[in-house]
Amino acid sequence: MERRKQKPPGVAGGLEWFSLPLLLLLWQVLAVVVDHRLFPTPIEVIAEVWFLATERSLLADVGKTLSRAAIAFVIAMTAGIVLGGVFGRFRNADRLFGTWVLIGLNIPAIVVAITCYIWLGLTEFALILAVVINKAPLVTVTMREGVRALDHGYGELARVYRVPFWRRVRRFIVPQLMPYVLTAARTGLSLIWKIVLVFEVLGSDGGVGFRIGIFFQNFDIEGILAYTMSFMAVVILIEYLVMRKLEAKVLGWRPAFLSA
Repeated sequence: MERRKQKPPGVAGGLEWFSLPLLLLLWQVLAVVVDHRLFPTPIEVIAEVWFLATERSLLADVGKTLSRAAIAFVIAMTAGIVLGGVFGRFRNADRLFGTWVLIGLNIPAIVVAITCYIWLGLTEFALILAVVINKAPLVTVTMREGVRALDHGYGELARVYRVPFWRRVRRFIVPQLMPYVLTAARTGLSLIWKIVLVFEVLGSDGGVGFRIGIFFQNFDIEGILAYTMSFMAVVILIEYLVMRKLEAKVLGWRPAFLSA
């Protein structure tokens, strides 16, 4: 039986470095073809980023949005992991509160935001609470499925060899749940960025979404794209410098064909 030849890992990894330049090149070509003031080139947008960062409040707005997203992310992940563990372990609790989770998954984010703003005012607490309410059900469902998928054979083996409880949790349960935690974290980050920006447009005292809303009122497309590019740069850095390294470290025990 002929073995399939595998590509060198450097070739596949090197392709990622061409992805972003290719996108910028395509953007540049389209902007030149369209040749309209509402479709600026990436060079013009990068120049606008520099101006807003040095002369205006871009860095402060990005920092404010990131802090809101970080706080909401930590709270939503913590609540979702706890609730998902309870619902996955106790079926009666899942049957009793499963409809609540279903409602949380499907209720429009805009409705939650408006309701929180009406009840609590245009405050930081209302914004973060609205984000948590929208994010926590997704983490709960992911962790619930992870707990249900646990291989109980490892637990029986640990009991036979009288492994202490906390060591059993650390060595057998946590490694099995980490893929689900990372999946919930990655999908949660992608969701939270969007939700925070939308809620900032609705009502806040600063942030990327707040500033984009002002640019929209003035039809300032360069400002909108400059803030978007800046925020996306931060998101890409978090993905490559934090999430992927964390994933490689935590899931390094998995066979290569499972992590490919």
